Amino acid sequence: MSTEHPIIAVTGSSGAGTTTVKQAFAGIFLREGVNATYVNGSGFRRYDREEIQHVHRESAKGGKAITLFSPEANLFERLEGLFREYSRSGTGLAREYIETGEQAVQYQQDVGSFTPWTEIPEGSDLLFYEGLFGGCIEETWTYRSMSPSHNPLIIKERHKLKTRPHTGVDIARWTDLLIGVVPSINLEWIQKIHRDCNVKGHSPEAVANTIMRHLPDYVGYITPQFSLTDINFQRVPLVDTSNPFIARDVPTLAESMVVIRFREPKNVDFPNLLQRIHNSFMSRPNTLVVPGGEMMHAMSVICAPMVHTLLEKLSRKYS
Repeated sequence: MSTEHPIIAVTGSSGAGTTTVKQAFAGIFLREGVNATYVNGSGFRRYDREEIQHVHRESAKGGKAITLFSPEANLFERLEGLFREYSRSGTGLAREYIETGEQAVQYQQDVGSFTPWTEIPEGSDLLFYEGLFGGCIEETWTYRSMSPSHNPLIIKERHKLKTRPHTGVDIARWTDLLIGVVPSINLEWIQKIHRDCNVKGHSPEAVANTIMRHLPDYVGYITPQFSLTDINFQRVPLVDTSNPFIARDVPTLAESMVVIRFREPKNVDFPNLLQRIHNSFMSRPNTLVVPGGEMMHAMSVICAPMVHTLLEKLSRKYS
């Protein structure tokens, strides 16, 4: 964590809705006059599109298929290195993964390739990360190999990891605000299927196969991060999503509720939030529930003061 160069990280899997959170923060940054550096986590994959397909095929022969969610397929040390260096100096190395045809035209590179590593320009107010592993801590990976009877113990203790001395990968320790975006699993799959089919041109069968391949690593390496986040936004549909693989439409925000969990509820002014967010209510002492149509507004109301606090600390540092 850094007073001089704060880092906000939004973590969630592909198709979960992290882009929506990014848009909400872009609005906050615009209103607050914040000069933010944006980093996409896909730039920290180890393999380009052709390479990961080859690695997956070869690893599957050995009985353990490596996926985009696997530690072996990601450059965790480089991501932590960027966070560490940015928190100290306001710069660091990052790159882009070319995911769409629009990006291919912009960077004049093939879809599925990486841009060169480049230095983040100095002078930004904060770094905003969007990707899979903004809350990654290697110690939580033991969750994947624990028996179900031990899982409650892991869950109970995991919230302490963010402040615990650590010698392995510990990306979460460098974040000043860590946000999880984790829709109910069927909704997440529906969103991914529709996004990958409509944006990337994949077939529904291919996306379904990808989901199934990713599932063990999702449970092992993505899910544990959501116990370390400062805030979780979880969209829950109010329509039938029993079979996500045949759903014709993505449930709209109006057909959803958003469950918002705070890790430190004592720091949250819940009466103010309840007054400002229409039809919101509390389901637990640390949980606020809002209508889906109020999601963007709720993000702004909740997160804008937090961004303001980060900038106030920065201003006091140099005053």
